Amino acid sequence: MVAKPRIALIIGSTRPSRFADAPAQWMLKQAQARGDMDVELVDLRDHPLPFFDEIASNLWMPSQNPEAVRWQETIAKYDGFIFTVAEYNHSITGVLKNALDQAYTEWGRKPFTAIGYGGTGAVRALEHLRMIGVELQMVSTHAAVHIGGGDFMAVHPVFGKKPIEEIEANLLPSAKTALDELVWWAKATMAAKAGEA
Repeated sequence: MVAKPRIALIIGSTRPSRFADAPAQWMLKQAQARGDMDVELVDLRDHPLPFFDEIASNLWMPSQNPEAVRWQETIAKYDGFIFTVAEYNHSITGVLKNALDQAYTEWGRKPFTAIGYGGTGAVRALEHLRMIGVELQMVSTHAAVHIGGGDFMAVHPVFGKKPIEEIEANLLPSAKTALDELVWWAKATMAAKAGEA
């Protein structure tokens, strides 16, 4: 029997005025209510990573920067990931891209899903995240949660200022599917790795 997957919900924005906390807390609540995974919040604000400046990826040689090593040790503990994704100019945030670049072996053969937000629900950013994930040998779920259009305008603090629970009915089906897929892939990759050990 495969153990319950440990999942990190990574907040992918560090701006002081970020909206990321609302979707991150909502998604954390959905994941914790399930009982088939252990989920912890990992905030990039708690990991002041330098811009990637190592000689090479840690696939090829150990990283030298203590913050990079601490980051690698943090994410190595998890069996899968949920990313909170803001869309900046059709892509993910710079801090999230940098965090992804600061590790390699720790991401490999682990699944991820995402909750994205923005005018189009961060669909372009999530597609970019999936391309990066493939290069890091990660497994993307098919489903993700997208907060876009009128829903995004309703809950954003500059516009509608409504609590995210007011649009929850629109998010719950995709959240369930995304988390179902994440657990399936986490258990599959955990079993495969255990079989190789």
